[in-house]
Amino acid sequence: MPEHVSIAYRGANYAIGQGPQFYGVWHAAAPQGPPLEWWPLTPEGWTAAWMRFASIEVPGTITAVTAPPGTSTAPVTAVLPGAATQPSVAETSSAAPANPVRAGRLAQAAAVLVAVGVVLGVAGLFPSYVDGASIASQAYNLVPHLIYLAAWVASGALIVLTGGRRQAGALLGLGVSAVTFGLFFADLGTPLSGGAHLMGAGLILAVLGWLACTIGVALALPAAGLSLRTLGRNRRAARPAARLASHEIVPVATVILAAIGAAVAFAPSWDSYVLRTSAGVSQTVTAGNAFANPAPVIVGDVAVMVALVAVAALAAFWRPTRLGAALAVGAIIPMAAQAISAIVMVAQPTSPEAFSISPTQAAGLGLTISNGLTPMFWVYCAFLATLLLLCIWMLLASDSAGGQAVPDPGHQPGWGTGAAGGPAQPMEASLVGQQDGSETV
Repeated sequence: MPEHVSIAYRGANYAIGQGPQFYGVWHAAAPQGPPLEWWPLTPEGWTAAWMRFASIEVPGTITAVTAPPGTSTAPVTAVLPGAATQPSVAETSSAAPANPVRAGRLAQAAAVLVAVGVVLGVAGLFPSYVDGASIASQAYNLVPHLIYLAAWVASGALIVLTGGRRQAGALLGLGVSAVTFGLFFADLGTPLSGGAHLMGAGLILAVLGWLACTIGVALALPAAGLSLRTLGRNRRAARPAARLASHEIVPVATVILAAIGAAVAFAPSWDSYVLRTSAGVSQTVTAGNAFANPAPVIVGDVAVMVALVAVAALAAFWRPTRLGAALAVGAIIPMAAQAISAIVMVAQPTSPEAFSISPTQAAGLGLTISNGLTPMFWVYCAFLATLLLLCIWMLLASDSAGGQAVPDPGHQPGWGTGAAGGPAQPMEASLVGQQDGSETV
């Protein structure tokens, strides 16, 4: 299938240009081949293409392609190998959906589902959750659930918007849902292992709320131009470190290592209790080890750790990096909520009955209980803070990707960016080289 292709900007390794129905990124050494990635011929598509190009290119090497005076710019047919068997641009674009009206309706439906999920989550705060106690009656349990709900509210609010904000909202919600799956499964683990009588209406409502929010986020992905096929292509873009640009290797590796560190530190005991009697006898007890629970609870905790690492790794390779940051923040929020929950718990007095000691026995022994946190908890917080700082870096790197602002391609079908500082030229020009002015493909 013949297609007209032109290159507008080149860098050390990649080039960006336009075909008749798409913007694309090519290897600079092989612009005659099919594009590595492509986006629809829209303003949003150009912005996404440029951000991707600038994020993978070596900083400071991007230059506009210009033809020497007198060089012919007659259209040249570029035959893309394998194009006849490739999916259409409408099917594979990663920046915007093919039908804006359908996308808008889908986004509205997604936001409604997220809102329904939040309402169910709020309703689940008050009935019995597990073993007769409600979420609202336990501050250490209430705080993280409110944080989850607030994150989904933010996700739903962004989903109803357009462009990059809708994409960020969908990915934010995706990160939250991925990690909280394991947390809710761990909560379900207690009645699964101890009997259905331990399951309260609050737990059922909370799980239904998670399900509604997750379905809403799933609908928002195609509405934002982030279909499952797009997610697969972004995963395939997570190529080996040897093929990353040199300035990307350290940040990408650091994000993944910080996520692994946080996941490992999530498992050991966080809570520390020192029991002292009036006779001077003391004993330190730790609690909260993920692997000291019933099997279903362990499965849920392991799912949390796996989801954190998987989402962080996907976010590290995502381009543009600002969307990767949104995905990573979605995973960080529930993990940070767990840390806040631990702090809230140790700030409250602990009953001796938690250690199978009756109040009468405690009074006779002159027992006092001091609450604290283990060193592993602070290690966990350090890894989580590192992840958050890296997300901030990803946002800043996205804003200044390549050290260049997004150029104006003209945003008219068949038109693109002209020479630097010059007017826009028709993008039906030949593939323009940097030396002889034209390349026939």
